[in-house]
Amino acid sequence: MTHYAHLQVEKRGHTAQVTIDNPPANTWNRASLNALKQLVADLNADDNIYALVITGSGSKFFSAGADLNLFADGNKLVATEMTMLFGEAFEALAAFRGVSIAAINGYAMGGGLECALACDIRIAEVQAQMALPEAAVGLLPCAGGTQQLPWLVGEGWAKRMILCGERVDADTAERIGLVEEVVGQGQALEAALKLAEKVARQSPSSVKVCKQLVQRARIEPPSYNLIHEREQFIKLFDTADQQEGVQAFLAKRSPQWHNR
Repeated sequence: MTHYAHLQVEKRGHTAQVTIDNPPANTWNRASLNALKQLVADLNADDNIYALVITGSGSKFFSAGADLNLFADGNKLVATEMTMLFGEAFEALAAFRGVSIAAINGYAMGGGLECALACDIRIAEVQAQMALPEAAVGLLPCAGGTQQLPWLVGEGWAKRMILCGERVDADTAERIGLVEEVVGQGQALEAALKLAEKVARQSPSSVKVCKQLVQRARIEPPSYNLIHEREQFIKLFDTADQQEGVQAFLAKRSPQWHNR
């Protein structure tokens, strides 16, 4: 199996379980960001993978984000390189053709929270803490935080977290829409994997197109997207999965997806 720096990868049925493994705080660096981008590309090319679950190693951190030692000397070339790497990695994660689920098992800070924001669904353990504290050190969230967070929680809470540096606990995160579910300590990964199993019951061809349409709603009005919705519906009739899905339903059996 391909080695991905600071990422443990295990394929469980139709799900890829990815563990950020860079102790002590599971920070991101050049190697791991490049590895995440490559991993997503590899998973997109694997027709047997329908879902991705990402979590942090250990019991304290999902990810503390970037290693600030990289920016200690104020080198703008390094800053330019890192912001591009963060952007490319997390944009690749957001564009994963299947369903991505973040199992937030502890602190998700800065780039760590931006990684979770790039996922489709977030499940947090009750002790988890989430923040985008970059402005406290003279920086800003540069890997999608200023754009993804207000989409999920609204402008007011996004400004509280980004402009005021407010940290939120798991219950608050669920209340404001930052996470979809809160579970007990040590249970996020199991909950995420169970949800990923539900994805395997869906046509991966349909999921891919549905995800693209849902995400387009962020940048284009319904009046523009409704025609694309109908066009994509018709295009699904060119897939083997559409034929299999309908035939399996009529025959009262479980479908056998082909992801094509």
